[in-house]
Amino acid sequence: MKTNICIGTRGSMLALWQANHVKETIEKAFPDIQVDINIIKTTGDRVTDRPLAMVGGKGLFVKEIESALLDGTIDLAVHSMKDMPGELPEGLVIGAIPERANPFDVLISGQGSLFKNYPQGAVIGTSSLRRGSQLKHLRPDLEIKSIRGNLDTRLKKLKSGEYAAIVLAAAGLERLGQGSEITEYLTETDMVPAVGQGALCIETREKDPDMADILSVLDHDPTRICVTGERAFLKEIEGSCHIPVACFGKIIDNRVMLTAVVASEDGESLIKEIIESSPEQVTEKGRELAKLVLDKGGKRILEALNIP
Repeated sequence: MKTNICIGTRGSMLALWQANHVKETIEKAFPDIQVDINIIKTTGDRVTDRPLAMVGGKGLFVKEIESALLDGTIDLAVHSMKDMPGELPEGLVIGAIPERANPFDVLISGQGSLFKNYPQGAVIGTSSLRRGSQLKHLRPDLEIKSIRGNLDTRLKKLKSGEYAAIVLAAAGLERLGQGSEITEYLTETDMVPAVGQGALCIETREKDPDMADILSVLDHDPTRICVTGERAFLKEIEGSCHIPVACFGKIIDNRVMLTAVVASEDGESLIKEIIESSPEQVTEKGRELAKLVLDKGGKRILEALNIP
């Protein structure tokens, strides 16, 4: 086993929290290993003035980090799982999936109001087509406006009155100690989370024996099972994290419940289906769920999307 390894990550506060969390876990399990962190700027970090879907959805926050992994500059990469496209570059694999944090989306309100109580025409901010389409489906009377930037930037825009509320992932807020800002949690009943939301992705080179013991310490089997099903759905849909599709898995009594959504940009059309699986069959059931959603109108919705 190597005595010095390098983690590649984005440079945002959340990305650095995640990378340092993995670094501490490795160093606690393997005191003789020194872990360094290499900050890598991605396309998604450089382009902040346009909605993500307009820039190109596949791999915006991971491509440059994956290049560093492939050329040996880093030994493993720490990503937010929801940023991962369905397909990985040849030679790379998801080596471990640590235990998932809160997977749901949350509403942060400027006035402390719940989502159902906002007046007609209220402006809700989100950078995600998935969130926007589901919000419009729930409340077509609201105005959904794009918001980009780090957490502090978004909170400042909210407090300045530019938005009545913003919608973000619970996990990021809680990891950064900002959970007190949350007004309301939106469970999968209201808004199905992005594939892998709340989970980390430890990406490594395929067949890298130096990483095997480290990956076994980082991996969390129940999280891996659920995320595997979700990503099988995403891969079958052939989507990225920046189109309005969603899939969320949870384990109940040793059965995996997978819930999926495909929605139109305006929220008028929304296909939602649920499938049950054994842990051993989540890949097959994830694909089956994707085909079910596509057959029930999802294919027509995705073909109509005006996304590069």
